Amino acid sequence: MDGFAAVDFEFARQVLQRGTAALYLIAFVSSLNQFRPLLGEHGLLPAPELLEWARSSDRAGRMLRPTLFRWIRYTDRRLVALCVAGIVVAALLVAGVPQLGPPWLPMVCFLALWFGYMSVVSIGQTFYGFGWEMLLLEMGFLAAFLGSNDQPPPTLIIVLYWWLLFRLEFGAGMIKIRGGREWRDLTAMTFHHETQPMPGPLSRQAHLLPRWFHKLEVIGNHLAQLVAPWLLFAPALALVLPDAIPYALGTAGAIVVILTQLWLVATGNFAWLNWSPIVLAASAIAVPPNALAWLPSASAELPLWWLVITTVVAVGYAALSWPAARNLASRRQLMNASFNRWNLGNTYGAFGTVTRVRDEVVVEGTEDEDPRTARWREYEFKGKPGDPRRLPPQVAPYHLRLDWLMWFLALGRLEPWFEVFLLRLLEADRATLRLLRRDPFDGRRPRWIRVTMYRYRFATRAEHRRDGLRWVREEQYRMVRPVALADLAP
Repeated sequence: MDGFAAVDFEFARQVLQRGTAALYLIAFVSSLNQFRPLLGEHGLLPAPELLEWARSSDRAGRMLRPTLFRWIRYTDRRLVALCVAGIVVAALLVAGVPQLGPPWLPMVCFLALWFGYMSVVSIGQTFYGFGWEMLLLEMGFLAAFLGSNDQPPPTLIIVLYWWLLFRLEFGAGMIKIRGGREWRDLTAMTFHHETQPMPGPLSRQAHLLPRWFHKLEVIGNHLAQLVAPWLLFAPALALVLPDAIPYALGTAGAIVVILTQLWLVATGNFAWLNWSPIVLAASAIAVPPNALAWLPSASAELPLWWLVITTVVAVGYAALSWPAARNLASRRQLMNASFNRWNLGNTYGAFGTVTRVRDEVVVEGTEDEDPRTARWREYEFKGKPGDPRRLPPQVAPYHLRLDWLMWFLALGRLEPWFEVFLLRLLEADRATLRLLRRDPFDGRRPRWIRVTMYRYRFATRAEHRRDGLRWVREEQYRMVRPVALADLAP
């Protein structure tokens, strides 16, 4: 580092800008495909109703985070236009086109992505209530101030990236230490691969590994989240020490984070939760100028006007981060919480406790008249477990929002949207059915719908060889007894 200009972090900037833009592209594609049936004008939780409630009083309006749809009336067509615009801008940033211009050009593009996606998240209700939504918003805001290829990235902005990754990783580590005993007695990973929200194709193989390996996984997690994050700040010592040692320590911390997250990518489906820290970790990797031929050759100085803007942003961002810093030291640590309306300076964390058994909500329908003697057929979801013989798919970094909410339902959190979902199935609503992998009735209306809770576990190797099973399941109880369209229709 060289004072205000992080001259050794051009590689970091390229990864941060393009990686963040790639995640925004995926997020907007996910919203384009899923927002309307989930939250649109005829969705399970219609966003226009939320916006109308927000307009009903000043207090309600203050509870709603900033969104473009406060000033422009929401319609499904406008939502589509917003998503398509977000996809186009994100694709240009991935290609590095705006970065070829002056620094204000990528700044405007990233701020447009940030506010555009915040406009979606703010009205997304429970379907957008995930920590990685806030994380992506923070990443987009910071990326706006990395500048363009003509000058090095500002040192203060690079440091803020370290601070963001530290809050993400160290916060998650402290949540675990303060959470369930399974993280302290090293048994958490014995259950996690099987009980995580959406297992992937390698999750069963990971679950069947020996217990001693699962204990090593927990130890590795603690090192990656409680020790490695402190190394991220080591490159700052290059201001007073020879570059080699601080840069090596920062790179070591980044590599630990990256390797840990790649293991989680391989064994689960957490949308872009794991890809985000991989992108963020690049901020601690220093590469000498001109060491890589494909890197742009930037000036060694920052324009004064740009230095002023980034310094003001950094000071303001640090002030917004103060509640999150206090939260890290609190015994009553909050997980995935924002302390301001702009989703900046948030606190993060995940899986403070790990469930030991897996329950799954199975939705079935029938065309028979008598539900007591009916032949029931199962609706199949795109990602969540259903058919015991089906290999869990790899869907991340794409986010299947309905499938994730079904996992929370199995934990006993019944929500109003689920009754509307059953109604849409009874109506054979095409938009809702497109959220599923398979409709057993090929677009026809079933006469009855029922919901059953099953206990799932991964099949052993012997069970898989004998019966071709990936899962073994056992019926627990009837969650929703057979209902017809007349029972749910308003």
